[in-house]
Amino acid sequence: MYPSETEMQNLFSYGTLQLESVQLSTFGRRLESRADALVGYVVTLLPIRDEHVIAALGETHYRNIRFTGSETDVVEGMVLAVKAAELLQADEYEADADYQRVIVGLRSGLEAWVYLRMKDE
Repeated sequence: MYPSETEMQNLFSYGTLQLESVQLSTFGRRLESRADALVGYVVTLLPIRDEHVIAALGETHYRNIRFTGSETDVVEGMVLAVKAAELLQADEYEADADYQRVIVGLRSGLEAWVYLRMKDE
């Protein structure tokens, strides 16, 4: 069963979606958020190949996460409260990085969507 467009969802961000400027340009509003963490993952870096994206972000690499299963590996981030319909806007924002959106369990016990690339380059 799919959530209604206005039903709130948890979206875990370990990168640029935490930035107010990105939230305003992507969703048209500042999102409610709270700190949380994803246990059993590590941050990896993926090269950005599109010069326009590099110029826009001011970064040369995307942050990605990789599952390790180790309790000592932790990715800190923020849980963002988004409407189900806003997940499509987030999908569009993350499309350049070729991420997939998957459900994960967070340290707090919450379930949340997170973006990751399944295969590192």
